[in-house]
Amino acid sequence: MTARRETGDDKLRILHVMRAPIGGLFRHVVDLAGEQAARGHKIGLIVDSTTGNERAETVLRRLEPALALGVTRIGMRREPHWSDAYIACRIAAVLRRLEPDVVHGHGAKGGLYARLPALLPFFPSPKHPLIRVYTPHGGTLHYDPDALAHRLYLAVEAALERVTDFIPFESAFAQARFCETIGVARALTRVVPNGLRRDEFAPVAPADGAADFLYVGEWRRCKGVDTLIEALALVGAQTGAAPRLALVGSGPDEAALRMLAERRGVFGQLTFRPPTPAREALRLGHILVVPSRAESLPYIVLEAIAAGAPLVATRVGGIPEIFGPFADRLVPRDDPSALAAAMIRTRDAEPQRLRSDCDALAARVAETFSLEAMTESVVRGYRDALATTTRRSRADAATAPQKA
Repeated sequence: MTARRETGDDKLRILHVMRAPIGGLFRHVVDLAGEQAARGHKIGLIVDSTTGNERAETVLRRLEPALALGVTRIGMRREPHWSDAYIACRIAAVLRRLEPDVVHGHGAKGGLYARLPALLPFFPSPKHPLIRVYTPHGGTLHYDPDALAHRLYLAVEAALERVTDFIPFESAFAQARFCETIGVARALTRVVPNGLRRDEFAPVAPADGAADFLYVGEWRRCKGVDTLIEALALVGAQTGAAPRLALVGSGPDEAALRMLAERRGVFGQLTFRPPTPAREALRLGHILVVPSRAESLPYIVLEAIAAGAPLVATRVGGIPEIFGPFADRLVPRDDPSALAAAMIRTRDAEPQRLRSDCDALAARVAETFSLEAMTESVVRGYRDALATTTRRSRADAATAPQKA
């Protein structure tokens, strides 16, 4: 890793807390933790022990020697559960033992476990300044704020914000959405976009026999895979062809997606494949389609652009921030007709023009979304939040009643 190494008293003790070691959130934490360790900080991870796959285990084993605070595995549930308080107690015990300067929660569950101990009176205060950091990674920001259960989640988020010192948002969209639905009363907030390594900016060519179109990600409603299947049927009806679609990933909606494909008469055009590293997955199709209903700042979009892959995506979340001046290429969400038209237009584009468009977008991403810049901004935020916490502690001590 090419990183500016920090020395002496500049080193921080940082614990990252997340739930499932899968997907873009896992990639983000692994990249950030690895780069922070390369800069001389003492890093640890707290991760769910019940999810993941052999690839996740391999990644954690490879990273663990660089982590001075180690990897702690604790069983965590995706949905709210009575065991959450017990797990928070276990994590609080880890914090007391490791004495970090920073505990950084990622996603809704990681953010809960990183911050809940500060709200409960029976947890002792840390012996030295400790800041609590939260990166939503979408999470509760994607929920419908009018639904009863989701209003409860947002109320919990608002309570946790009162003990949060720093929130680095992956996108300006996420920051605005958080302020609108939850509000910020205490935490320092900044937009810190996800970043890629420099070696990721290299072309990936489709393999022999690659599908016409490709989807990479979770198979759940917010990702819009059903819209993509509807659009695929429209592409066939409008062109007289039978384009093939490779779906790479996993998720709870697989059975429903298979049924939808059967009803729309395109099941034979689909291939379902398990989760695969992004650059390997991108070889399985000629055009990546991202039909999401909700996103923050998806890694797969950055990874596809860096690999020079033609891309069709919806105008949701932080995706327009990735595209910048090229955002007019994006299509509305939940619109199979518009998605089908964009898929046909991209498939039929003149190759030299398509390559020129991909190269221009890749140049923008290389300039704007780097791992080095992401890490530098996060660490700078830690330091600013620690300075604020220290000032607050001194002010509280100065105004506290003196014992006789």
